[in-house]
Amino acid sequence: MDPTVLAWALAQPVGSRAAVLAAAFTGGTKRVTFDGRTVEYRSLDELGRALSVLHAAENTAARRPSVTFASFSREGIR
Repeated sequence: MDPTVLAWALAQPVGSRAAVLAAAFTGGTKRVTFDGRTVEYRSLDELGRALSVLHAAENTAARRPSVTFASFSREGIR
């Protein structure tokens, strides 16, 4: 597991999906309950991959540009 991903997950608000997964990973448990649903991962490696996917999804959304540039010209219009 990438330490950066784990640090990010542990810094998330208590009760968030990332924080719950990180707590399970650091505690060595493979069973996670979130929003009334329970998931049992086959291994801690699989749980770590799920955490990495969540991290990538969250950070990809944060990197999307929020501003675009458009340019218009009246030249050539009569």
